[in-house]
Amino acid sequence: MSKNTKIAVGGVAVGLVLLIWLPWWAALLIILGVPAAAYLALDPSQRRRLRHVGRKELGR
Repeated sequence: MSKNTKIAVGGVAVGLVLLIWLPWWAALLIILGVPAAAYLALDPSQRRRLRHVGRKELGR
């Protein structure tokens, strides 16, 4: 199993646990809010680079 697959499986597991423990709207807020906060924490140059890089090249 590759590193990216393990991360994806872990993310799905955390999402399912959140949906069980919290109301659906709170779990959705966390699931969408964490990546948005991480994106906003980047420098403008890092955001620009991230927009221009294809998904397949992000892991390099």
